[in-house]
Amino acid sequence: MKLTDISPAIALTPLDGRYHNQTSALVEYLSEPALNRERMRVEVEWMILLANGYEANQFQPIVKGVNPLTDEECSYLRSIPENFDAEGIARHAAHEAITHHDVKAVEYYIDDALDEAENKLGRATELSNLKTLVHFSCTSEDINNLSIARCVKQAVLNVYRPNLEAIVDYLVKNANEYRDLSMLSLTHGQPATPTTLGKELAVFAYRLRRQLRHLDTQEYLGKLNGATGTFGAHLAAFPEVDWISVSQEFVENRMGLQWNPLTTQIESHDWQAELYSTVSHINHILHNLAVDVWMYISRGIFVQVPVKGATGSSTMPHKVNPIRFENAEANLEISCSLFDTLCATLTESRWQRDLTDSTTQRNVGSAFGYALLALNNLLGGLKSIHPNKEFMAKELDENWEVLGEPIQTAMRAEEIAGVPGMERPYEQVKELMRGHHISQSDVEEFIKSRNFDANTAARLQAMTPESYTGFASQLVDFID
Repeated sequence: MKLTDISPAIALTPLDGRYHNQTSALVEYLSEPALNRERMRVEVEWMILLANGYEANQFQPIVKGVNPLTDEECSYLRSIPENFDAEGIARHAAHEAITHHDVKAVEYYIDDALDEAENKLGRATELSNLKTLVHFSCTSEDINNLSIARCVKQAVLNVYRPNLEAIVDYLVKNANEYRDLSMLSLTHGQPATPTTLGKELAVFAYRLRRQLRHLDTQEYLGKLNGATGTFGAHLAAFPEVDWISVSQEFVENRMGLQWNPLTTQIESHDWQAELYSTVSHINHILHNLAVDVWMYISRGIFVQVPVKGATGSSTMPHKVNPIRFENAEANLEISCSLFDTLCATLTESRWQRDLTDSTTQRNVGSAFGYALLALNNLLGGLKSIHPNKEFMAKELDENWEVLGEPIQTAMRAEEIAGVPGMERPYEQVKELMRGHHISQSDVEEFIKSRNFDANTAARLQAMTPESYTGFASQLVDFID
């Protein structure tokens, strides 16, 4: 039995197979049928604009010889993409099998709907004679660039951003809950100035919120200006029309995009490179978070909640493996590699047009798919862990040498004030602490043996690794 003979077809990539349930929300916006549906929306809205005009000259056709469309006729046109179902997908595929051109197949699909308009509306209609208006003065890229921009924008706003924000919200919640939970820091893998778990989670929340603001100010550009961006065909047909204003009206007010007035045959894709660079940057931040949490679990800072019935290891029953963080890590790397390739490829085009961008853009869904899969894994992983407070307190209590920093800094202040015996404070503390196991009594004895004033001595002697966290708790407030 050949697997290729099995129906329905077996998915080649894990996004459409193993992980389909986690990534299927993107199908609504970034799949091939979603793109074809959006192409139909662009085509019919362009027809409506040409037939009915806009703003001050509403119902004054831009194209002479066309009667303005009624509300019923406009609704019928708009129903073409809205009713694009499994049967419609098959009909479009049948056209493309002949044309070998996906946009031309969309044009013929709309032609079919215009042929059926009289029967479906139950009366004679202007639509039956409007085939010439389909794709009028357009090159395929006029339709494609607008469709892709709208698909990507909706995928970001409706799927990607809400899932990213869910992680940020969870980090913010836990940053506030654990703002006072002291934790030993490790710099270069060595015990260092203590912090709090909440403050460390707040660092990631703050970083990600900055990137959310970049997403919220992201431009999505579009163009409609003909074969090489000159409106040549438009002017040849109707030289009296202000096609530049018509194009801007259509892109901005009908398509909901930013108008790009200067392009070759293609919209230059710089906005895509900017967006994908932002998402790739977000991926790297999340990768950092996944690795840090993985190491915190390994160290004992976090405890994982076992999932009933789940297998951690096929041979070691005691294990609860941090697989969600490992999966997130790997999928973020794949997503970054795709987005980085998209950024590099899409910003270059030979002279007025080549097709490298066409096949490249078909992978936008995969890039977002791996990113979404990582977001789902990461949030699930974060929800399955909790801090091991007893271990954290024990770890702090075993590392009194981290108080060397505040002691030598206080000695510097005393040296500046002229207190004798405070010379070379860094070296004095280093001699006591480096390479030695230091206990609480060692620290207390060292403080007593120096000429600190009474207040400073009392303050230092009251300090513990657990209490030496500076403003860590208050800094959490700066998330907002």
